[in-house]
Formats: sequence, C-alpha cells, structure tokens
Amino acid sequence: MKGFRGLVSAAVLAAGVFVCGPVLAADAVLRTESGQVRLVEVARGLDTPWSMAFLPDGRLLLTERPGRMRLVGADGTVSEPLAGVPEVHARGQGGLLDVALSPDFATDRTIVFSFAQPTAAGARTAVARARLDAEALKLDDVKVIFAQNEDPSGNHHWGSRLVFDREGRLFVTLGDRFHSRDRAQALDSHLGKIVRIDLDGGVPGDNPFARQAEGAAKAQPEIWSWGHRNVQGAALHPLTGELWAHEHGPQGGDELNRVLPGRNYGWPVITFGREYVVGTRIGEGTERADVEPPIKQWTPSIAPSGMAFYTGDVFPQWKGNVFVGALKFQLLARLVLEDGKVVHEERLDIGRRIRDVRQGPDGHLWLLDESDGRVLRLDPA
Repeated sequence: MKGFRGLVSAAVLAAGVFVCGPVLAADAVLRTESGQVRLVEVARGLDTPWSMAFLPDGRLLLTERPGRMRLVGADGTVSEPLAGVPEVHARGQGGLLDVALSPDFATDRTIVFSFAQPTAAGARTAVARARLDAEALKLDDVKVIFAQNEDPSGNHHWGSRLVFDREGRLFVTLGDRFHSRDRAQALDSHLGKIVRIDLDGGVPGDNPFARQAEGAAKAQPEIWSWGHRNVQGAALHPLTGELWAHEHGPQGGDELNRVLPGRNYGWPVITFGREYVVGTRIGEGTERADVEPPIKQWTPSIAPSGMAFYTGDVFPQWKGNVFVGALKFQLLARLVLEDGKVVHEERLDIGRRIRDVRQGPDGHLWLLDESDGRVLRLDPA
C-alpha cells in the first residue's frame, strides 16, 4: 500500500465532523456524506506546487514554490519552466506563490503573480504583472506593481493569495512575517494586511484609506483590512461579491472571515490561538467590540490553504459550499453555509498536504497535492 497515510486521529477532530477513510494514490474513491467521488491524478512530477489558474484553451498555469512556472496540458503533460520569472526568495515558506489571470486575459494575455522578493535587508511579498506567451513558454513585460513597505528577515508568513473583484481590482493577502506580528495592527505597515490595488499598482479611490484627513496619522492607502496573520486562502462570494478569506492561527485559532473594508480582524491582540510549545494565551482575549469575529475558527489548527466556493453542476449536492484545503491535517474541508454562517463541516481525508483548491471551468474541483507534487481532480464515482 505504497504512499499510505493513516487517518488523522479522531481525538483531534471536532465533534460532529464526518471523516471518510484514508486515501492512497491516484484514482482512489472517497466516501462522502453525499455519495462516493473519485480522486483522479491529472499530473505529477511537480516540486512543491503552490497555485494554479485555468487558461481558456484548457491548460493549467502552475507555480512551484522554488521559483518555477509551468503549463500542464489536458493530457497531464508538464512543460519545461517558463522563462522570465524573476528571482524569488525560495527559503522556508517563501518563493513563488499565487498566480491569477487578469479579467481581460483573453485579449491582453496578462497574468499577475505573487512571490517572496529578495531585498538587501531580507525579503518581502511582492506582486508582478506580465504578459504570458504560452507557446514560447515565457513571460514578457514583467513589472512589479506592488511590494510590502517592510522587508524583515526571516522565512515565514508571506501570504499570499490574489483575487480580482467584480470591478477588476486586485486583492492581495499579506502575511505578518511571523516575528513582526505586532505590525499587523499598525496601519502604516503592509504586514498582516489585505490590500486592494489596480492592475497597474494604483490605489482605487474607494479604498477605505484612499482619502485621509490632513494631519491624521497616515494609513497605507492600499489597505483594505488589517489584523491578519497569514492568509493563504481567498475567494469572492459568488452571490455577494464580497471577499472571504481564511488564515493560519498559531497553536489553534485558524479563521474563516468575511473580509469587509476598513475592518480589524484582531491578530495578534484578539485571537483564539496560543503560543507555540508553551500554549500560553496570545493577546487580550477572543473578542472585542471593534474587531470582526471569524465566521469559523479551527482549534486544533488544520493549517488551511486554498479555498473555493463551489458553484458547478458536476456535484449539485455541493452547490454553495466552501471548500478549504488543509496542510497539517492533509484533508479537504467542505463547509455548508446558511445565512452567512457555517452550519456543518465534512472532512475528506486526502492523506496529502493540499496547497490549493479551485473550481475548474469544467465544474470539477481541482486540488494541488504539495506532498507528492501532483494535480488532482474530483470526479463523480
């Protein structure tokens, strides 16, 4: 039983959560609450895949954290690395991160991608835009359009997910860089923030801090929300168009949030998490009047990464559900929503670290298996 990973211990699973049996490798069948589904291997041989985007011609554009971007064909063929990717700080959790197509990709061939950008002092999360030449396997006209205004040393908590809103503005999630966590509450810093920018890097006029009173303490105008730890999953709600995101807690306290403009999400002052190893409380409590409470929090931590609202027809029983990948618990969480609240969770034990979750244009759910370097797809069994 090559590649077998045992079930996550039932002792650490929340009460009432359904868990299916352990999964092996390709084309395994998962038992779910609403029937069986098949886990299909589409491609393999990747090195720490981080993100994927679907091209109009059916190919996948993928990032690998060490600093490579590749195309994957419908037959699973993996291309050589694309030329033109800038140097990345490929250490610890850093490297080449998210990738997304511009809303007008069909005509402008523009993509955006986030990465840990090396600097003289350390590194910072940055976003670049480029024109994709898929046939020549290269990026042209690469330009950095945003970079955090601080570049501390260290190799943790870069974020970073990229989501275009319905107006074509770009949300960028930014980590607190671990040792600089107090800066998540500082509005003069990009650390621990979600920012919103134009595709050219400009500041949208309706950002909450785009216009500030003279003499006031200046907030960074790109900031949309603050008090975040390390957001590695984000998506637009299909009905409201609002940004939803989840973030890693430390020892407990992973959060799913509805991200509203100009709101504080608490880290590291208001949190369900605890200090690593010693387990002592962090901050002043789990709620405060001026802090947005999470829609859901996970304790113990599942280490969430990747997120998608399901709107397809392949799995009609899952319409409107949120799917969240998990690294530590190596699973796919299905969250049922009612009136903006999570009313049920089902955990599908994949047995691998799931880095990204996407709904494809075919209506299937697609996953990136970081453990074995694979692209996976869920099909009806």
